Amino acid sequence: MHVSSPSSPLAQASSGASFGRSADGMPVALIGEHAYAMAPGRDGRHFLVSGWRIARPMSAWTRADFYGHAGELADEAAFRAKVAEQAEHAREKKRLGRREIGGGASTPWGLSQGATVFAEGVTAHSTAGHGGFKLSAERNRKVHSMLRSAGGWYEEDAAWAIVAISFPHLFTGFERRSAERTIKDSWPDAWEAIFGGILALGESREKDRRAFEAVHAADWVVVSAVTSDQQRGFVECVATPGGKRGAGNEERRFLVPAREFDIGRFGFVIDPDRHAVYAGPSSFAGWQGRAP
Repeated sequence: MHVSSPSSPLAQASSGASFGRSADGMPVALIGEHAYAMAPGRDGRHFLVSGWRIARPMSAWTRADFYGHAGELADEAAFRAKVAEQAEHAREKKRLGRREIGGGASTPWGLSQGATVFAEGVTAHSTAGHGGFKLSAERNRKVHSMLRSAGGWYEEDAAWAIVAISFPHLFTGFERRSAERTIKDSWPDAWEAIFGGILALGESREKDRRAFEAVHAADWVVVSAVTSDQQRGFVECVATPGGKRGAGNEERRFLVPAREFDIGRFGFVIDPDRHAVYAGPSSFAGWQGRAP
């Protein structure tokens, strides 16, 4: 059996995407009216960016035509794989037969400017600044109690995933995979209860955050940092026990060498044997004139 390479005409035709090079040398692709590019970043990194209805040939496109940002890419093969995934997503959406309707409905995020009906009782609204799903009362009763919104509204940043895992047949494979990742990251307890599994370290951002906080509850964790104007080569840090914020939490300042300061996923942990408590002039406006 002959297997085509990702760049062959056969692979391009089967994926539904056209590939080319932009005027400034970026690998680019077109799926219907949706355009994609592998845009260069700093330190040799590359990112998937997107645009829409670029009314010129691909060879005339430039970086300025793209505005959406969809994550980092390892190489051109990863770019082609992402484009193929988007092409499959587009084909599945077409088969699902979603229907566009006019706006005017009141939502928690303002007046709806337009909506997409996924099925009876499952509607996604868009507003000037945000959006999300509205489920009918009947549909909402089918959402697991640990995830159910009393009013049937599910915002588009994360809660949309609750709708997707509740009614998976209404979503594409790409959307279902994204929804599972979102539920694991944001509502790990619900995911474990629904699917009967235990999420290990690295499988849920929220579980990882809890583990970090438990391990470092008594440590000084940085909550604010700024390059020091007074101590060259150092970062001035404000830290609190466990990284807790708000009134009543003790704050201390530390100096950390700039070369080793990396805030990480949940905060930089001060090593009291290496990072000195700092009581000198501050680069923080809020600390200027305060006692150490």
